[in-house]
Amino acid sequence: MKTEPNTYSIDDLKRDGQTQWEGVRNYQARNLMRDEMREGDRVLFYHSSANPPGVAGEARVVREAYPDYFAQNPDSPYFDEKASPEDPRWFMVDVEFVRRLPNFVSLDSLKSAKGLEDMIVTKRSRLSVQPVTNDEFNIVCALGDGGSA
Repeated sequence: MKTEPNTYSIDDLKRDGQTQWEGVRNYQARNLMRDEMREGDRVLFYHSSANPPGVAGEARVVREAYPDYFAQNPDSPYFDEKASPEDPRWFMVDVEFVRRLPNFVSLDSLKSAKGLEDMIVTKRSRLSVQPVTNDEFNIVCALGDGGSA
């Protein structure tokens, strides 16, 4: 899951303990959250629009997808006039803080690490929610723990 650290960082999640992952307004990312994310799934917490961008920590899904009610609030920046209680269009999940990685794993490190050649973020980094295989997750965590992939 990608976020801009000046909007919501791994340190914000640590302070809050858990949060709603609202405001996703891309259908592919929405579908991944709605159809594939399950309670207990581990999440790589990625800081985008950072210098450098990369993985800052780990979170866990604590509530599976449910309608993003911000889409129906005209005062919200995430408002979507086509969303309704009958057809919410957008979904969110809740995640909890697990840990800040001891070593930030930059995008350049992800791109050069053996075993991450097919990781989506190394090829197309626009999507705010991306699937990660168990092997990719473990490699990234090993890098973040100071080991090698």
